[in-house]
Amino acid sequence: MQTKNSNRWLIAIMGMLLQVVLGTVYAWSFFQKPIMAEYGWSNVQTMWIFSIAILFLGLSAAIGGLILPKFGPQKLATIGATLYSLGYLISAYAMSVGSLPLFYVGFGMVGGIGLGLGYVTPVATVSEWFPDKKGLVTGMVVMGFGLGALLMSNIIAPIFIQLAEENMVEVFVYISIVLFAIGIPTAISMKNPPNGIVPKGYVIPDNSDFDHNIKNELTLKQSLLSTQFIGMWLVFFLNISAGIMFISMQSPMIQDLLGQKSPTMSAENLAVAGGTLIAISSLFNGIGRFIWGGLSDRLGRIQVFRLILGSQIIVFIFLMFTTNPYIFGALVCYILFCYGGGFGAMPSYILDVFQEKLMPIIYGVILTAWSFGGIIGPQVAAYIRDFYATNPELIGPRTYLTGITLLSIGFVITLFLSNKTVALKKIK
Repeated sequence: MQTKNSNRWLIAIMGMLLQVVLGTVYAWSFFQKPIMAEYGWSNVQTMWIFSIAILFLGLSAAIGGLILPKFGPQKLATIGATLYSLGYLISAYAMSVGSLPLFYVGFGMVGGIGLGLGYVTPVATVSEWFPDKKGLVTGMVVMGFGLGALLMSNIIAPIFIQLAEENMVEVFVYISIVLFAIGIPTAISMKNPPNGIVPKGYVIPDNSDFDHNIKNELTLKQSLLSTQFIGMWLVFFLNISAGIMFISMQSPMIQDLLGQKSPTMSAENLAVAGGTLIAISSLFNGIGRFIWGGLSDRLGRIQVFRLILGSQIIVFIFLMFTTNPYIFGALVCYILFCYGGGFGAMPSYILDVFQEKLMPIIYGVILTAWSFGGIIGPQVAAYIRDFYATNPELIGPRTYLTGITLLSIGFVITLFLSNKTVALKKIK
């Protein structure tokens, strides 16, 4: 049985648009300073809002992978989009009553669960439509998540901040409505391909291949306990931890550098500069998912991860000696390019190594690395900013040294991994 390529490409595009909606969470640093200023919360207290959201994103993605076959992609994606929008609405109420714990529940828990259920669905679904272009298309879909921060920081948030006259409660209400209006139609479009679908021009792999047969004999438990999976999880976690430090703090960090270079620069102009960096870096985050995902089809999955981590170590070393805000911005963009690349290459890496029918579950479980990375990276960055508040010149070097350490550990682990399917005899 065959399908028109236009049908599956439409589903891929809608999956990418759903990811754009969910990816608006990456614009959090745009709200960090104004929320802190209005409510008097510290960097660490405010950053926990974002960290909890990423924690629940990964945990709910793992659960989403388990229940996706039962619920189906349409229902699960719709629930995810609804909960993420609801998270902003609860957050608006939390700010109206000045409740930080309720903010944690709204944006962090409710919104984070919505993010996880919504994120895992289009990736797993689209990969079934494109067995012939796994790396390219999953990279394209998750590219949308990276571009979400651009939509939020340069279009949605600035418009509503001006419309609401900087009333953050109203801003979050408006954002909730927009995310719901865009998210629900894209979520409803998610559906599985018909059984037996064969894309035009695709040759079904020979099932007599030895490694393929071994892969199909693996159980879920054996797959998750394999040294290959553990190594992949650690590499993913370490790359995420290093990159998400900048996603969570890039706006305040470049504002600090600009403020040192131009002390008379207004707070409004500094905020615009921070939003501009978020927008540009989000483009690199999104494009990186697409490009690295496509490169993994040609170069090999683990080879791509070695390049991602190894090149970032060099960039972090450069950051140690950088005081120019424009050079800083360029280096951050490359870090986000590699950060996104990890998300672009990982789905196809899992498809190559493990049993295809287990992909939604294994992919969901590996996204728990995002949960823990979303805590470690932002919280370390926030702690460093608070701890060295009286010595701001030390904030950058301490942050970059942490990133170098994380990436170096990850690079060493990649040297022990391969692109081969997991052999059953190795994990008995």
